[in-house]
Amino acid sequence: MKRIRYSPDVDALLIELSEEPIAYAEDEGSLILHYSSSGEVVTIEVLDVKEFMAKNSTAEVSCEN
Repeated sequence: MKRIRYSPDVDALLIELSEEPIAYAEDEGSLILHYSSSGEVVTIEVLDVKEFMAKNSTAEVSCEN
């Protein structure tokens, strides 16, 4: 199931792309990518969303199958 959730109390956005178990994560600043054991992106987490969007008025995310 794919879904998007925003938590205003911590200003975090969670984009769930897959129900695969998370094996590991990589982060770069406010962006955290969670991967399955096969390397598939399972979730995308954006911390400090308001600040992230203010700095990045244009955001592009590409998912390859």
